[in-house]
Amino acid sequence: MRTDKDLTQTQVAEFLGMSQTGYSKYETGENDIPTDILVKLAKFYNTTTDYLLGLTDEP
Repeated sequence: MRTDKDLTQTQVAEFLGMSQTGYSKYETGENDIPTDILVKLAKFYNTTTDYLLGLTDEP
């Protein structure tokens, strides 16, 4: 979703109040996304956590 909206990792990381490096580790799967961050991302992208987790194809 980030790239579809032409956002950089830095922009999303700033919204989340974290470093770009920390956010990058979520995207690469190096670190699991904590629930609170997942909820913030769902709100940021105006979608559901199920969509972000790949449990549904409906955004």
